[in-house]
Amino acid sequence: MARYIGPKTKIARKFGEAIYGEDKAFEKRNYPPGQHGNTRRRGKKSEYAIQLQEKQKAKYTYGILERQFRNMFKRATASRGITGVVLLQLCESRLDNVVYRMGIAPSRSAARQLVSHRHITVNGGIVSISSYSVKAGDVVGVREKSKSMDAITQSLAGSHPVYEWITWDDNKMQGTYVSVPERIQIPENINEQFIVELYSK
Repeated sequence: MARYIGPKTKIARKFGEAIYGEDKAFEKRNYPPGQHGNTRRRGKKSEYAIQLQEKQKAKYTYGILERQFRNMFKRATASRGITGVVLLQLCESRLDNVVYRMGIAPSRSAARQLVSHRHITVNGGIVSISSYSVKAGDVVGVREKSKSMDAITQSLAGSHPVYEWITWDDNKMQGTYVSVPERIQIPENINEQFIVELYSK
């Protein structure tokens, strides 16, 4: 399946924020990419351009393709609750994102690779689909044979944020997706209302 594998700093500069996490290159050049990125006077963006940029930011942040994202929006629309908030909650409940949040992988793309290479289990069974929707109460862990992998041990040894809706057991190398996060708990700087307005046109 097609994935963006190009320069991440370039994408971060496009949105004006380090959407992929800490990035020294972004800090040095936190202006739009391109030959005249630092000097070009850019006109005021249209409402559509702002809405489109917000959708693109969400897609790049979570590593989701357009068709998948549109399908998630349809699910969010059909669900109870505020559509934009439900959309972000669906993004957060993806297995690759949960693996990343638990600190098993240093990035979402690395988490996707661990999942697709069958290193991750859900409730004791191997799941190799990164878009798998984790439900409240599900236990996500590292497969027994993979617990000594350098990439996993190094990631877990590093410092990473603690999230209220996730618990982690270092000894068992597994965690529980306790509940669906509330909007205020999701740290991503995304204006979900712009995405709703864009798809509602």
